[in-house]
Amino acid sequence: MLILNNDDLKSVLDMKTAMEEVEQAYLELFRGEATCMPRCNVELPTRDPDKKYALGITSGGSSVSGYLTVRMQSDITYYHEYAGVRTHEKYAVRPGQWCGLYMLFDVQSGEPLAIMNEGYLQHMRQGADAGIGAKYMAREDAEVLGMLGSGGMAYTHAPAICQARNIKKMKVFSPTREHRETYAKEMAELLGIEVEPVDEARKAHEGVDILATCTDSSVPVAFGRWLEEGTHIVYAAGSLDQDGADRVAVSLRLGNTPTPRGKDWHERSDTVVWAASPPGRTEPVGAFGPTTGGLARGVIRPEREILLKDLLEGKVKGRTGAQQITFSDRGGMRGVEHNAVAAKAYELAKERGLGHEIPTAWFLQDIRD
Repeated sequence: MLILNNDDLKSVLDMKTAMEEVEQAYLELFRGEATCMPRCNVELPTRDPDKKYALGITSGGSSVSGYLTVRMQSDITYYHEYAGVRTHEKYAVRPGQWCGLYMLFDVQSGEPLAIMNEGYLQHMRQGADAGIGAKYMAREDAEVLGMLGSGGMAYTHAPAICQARNIKKMKVFSPTREHRETYAKEMAELLGIEVEPVDEARKAHEGVDILATCTDSSVPVAFGRWLEEGTHIVYAAGSLDQDGADRVAVSLRLGNTPTPRGKDWHERSDTVVWAASPPGRTEPVGAFGPTTGGLARGVIRPEREILLKDLLEGKVKGRTGAQQITFSDRGGMRGVEHNAVAAKAYELAKERGLGHEIPTAWFLQDIRD
């Protein structure tokens, strides 16, 4: 068994490779060579009535790569009001710490291969989604990126979108001046482009070709009244308002979780929740946000939605005009995405002799379940 931390993983996996691996994973899923499960959440009340405990598990594997990855999160979740915005927060043990792990297995032998921190890889796989969405839906001449948010997801979404299009300038807004200015400075250095911190969300909508929503806000952060014609919207979190949704001409969804074998139901929201709710206690709404019922996360206009599989097979068209406002979200195939980045990072780290080895025998037993 190999133990790999975020520093190990950062040193081996770049965004170009992550995008290639994630898109290949989609193709394998479309061909029936890979599969995944929806995220399964178990939620329990804590002694604090405003907080929940939430365990999230998903998995995905590929017969082509020969790996399967289980992703696990253990969080205390709650909502927080800040600068007029309601955000969804979480932590493990104390604020500023999180518990997220990947376990990687060999599908030929069943051998447990690695335990990894999932923070960096999780951000990379979501960034890869953003880049793939922009690759297929943004205008070819897109040069200016608007970024809403300056946290972890913004750090991987910008490089991914720059992989997909020749971005020359970025505008960034987040409520805290220090955060957006720090982000702007770091991204300008990393990407070699002009990055302008702006003091209003409206300014991040103006004059941009691609708008990325990378916030933890539980309310809309992108607004139709500010969207300019031809904009492509990349969704991570922090949705469009209704006016913005009504202006979207084509909405690309990368895919949906496969239907379980032997079952006639399809969990389109890609997340299934089991929650304990003691009588007489009012629980916080959705520890993972709105995860049950209604539309899949990120789907805003189902009647204008297309799937990546159908687009690649020529069954539907994506953007058909330079003035159209388009939208892309990450879809429900997160299990194969986790497996794609985890498997590649493991192989690269092993080649370089990174990580800490522990006996595989510790994870095996001679008693059958």
